[in-house]
Amino acid sequence: MAFTPAHRFCPDCGSGRLAWRVPDEDDRERQICDDCGSIHYHNPRNVAGCICEYEGRILLCRRAIEPRHGFWTVPAGFMENGESLANAATRETREEANAIAEGVQLYALFNLPHINQVYVLFRGGIAGGHASAGPESLETAWFEPHELPWDELAFPVIHEGLRLYLADREAGHFPVHMGDIERAESGTLVVRHHDGTEREARLDWRRSG
Repeated sequence: MAFTPAHRFCPDCGSGRLAWRVPDEDDRERQICDDCGSIHYHNPRNVAGCICEYEGRILLCRRAIEPRHGFWTVPAGFMENGESLANAATRETREEANAIAEGVQLYALFNLPHINQVYVLFRGGIAGGHASAGPESLETAWFEPHELPWDELAFPVIHEGLRLYLADREAGHFPVHMGDIERAESGTLVVRHHDGTEREARLDWRRSG
């Protein structure tokens, strides 16, 4: 079951008398204020990132924040109000790598129901190949495909996105991918692509600790 963050106080009236129960004509528990009756919906968060390439090398950022401090990732982060997914991906690239993403195109969408996220990856280039660490990065680096630090990547979705990207680059064709990364009944984290293929996810740090 996915973790659902809860309000401590009602955003509408400030009451601390909040309870989880199923509202009338609904089919799942919601957080409801016992004083004003407001129903508070907790919905998945959108994450946007960009696989950036320049002269055959791929840009990665080493995280300066938790979770996964010190591990590598593509520039990515939560979408802000008032922006598109593509704008979120280019903004995160600018903030985390001081780099200007260009020619950005949709590449992959992953549902992560076990952590209530939708993760959208774009692909693009970097103007002039210029990149440096932003406030949330310890460093940035350009990697040839054979140099990628697979065992030091921050998250399973980044591992899967880069795996797909390199295979597509080798094939010379970049279809848009869609899949789910979720916790199976056995406890194993699996990747289920919408073409019917399935594989065990790499870097299941939430399980291994």
